[in-house]
Amino acid sequence: MATALPPDEALIAGLRAGDEELFARLLDDWSTSMLRLARSFVSTNASAEEVVQDTWLAVFQGIDRFEGRSALKTWIYRILVNTARKRGVREHRTVPWASLVTECGPTVHAGRFRGPDDLYAGGWLVFPKSWPSTESEVLAREVREVVAAALEGLPVRQQVVLTLRDIDGQSADEVCALLQISTANQRVLLHRARAAVRNHLEQYYEASAGGSS
Repeated sequence: MATALPPDEALIAGLRAGDEELFARLLDDWSTSMLRLARSFVSTNASAEEVVQDTWLAVFQGIDRFEGRSALKTWIYRILVNTARKRGVREHRTVPWASLVTECGPTVHAGRFRGPDDLYAGGWLVFPKSWPSTESEVLAREVREVVAAALEGLPVRQQVVLTLRDIDGQSADEVCALLQISTANQRVLLHRARAAVRNHLEQYYEASAGGSS
């Protein structure tokens, strides 16, 4: 099991001292979400990888000037976003993050709810089934794989917001500041991403139940 990273004070001291083992741990913990975030601004995976490399170089060059006014991770992600934005402009990738609200439509099929003429209009026709416990290591691994596949299938902006909020633990305000989006946009993206992942899990559990009956 992976151990939690040390507090910011230890991370900062380690980066300033050139601690290679600590740097490797940061790469393992943060690189996936950093690549995903960078990819939302640039045109290719290779460009995203270069953005991440440039970000870490900037971190090493600037760590002695870091004043701790924000969390270390927030500071590093801001460098990443600024670096990715500049590269995206050079690549003429002009789709702005502010155009997120164009995603519309229900996140759950309307047929699962009671109609307007029903006594309980808008309520569930049939309540969603409870999911089994994931205490089994095999089941837990399968569920992680389903979630990972669902995440990969999301639109990039939804991937980024869900990763920052639910995996990296960033607050709503931090995500809005990093991506320069409104609170409403952040909320819509997060809601749609969570609903999509939940739908994948629901299909997985229904298929598993059908196969075991």
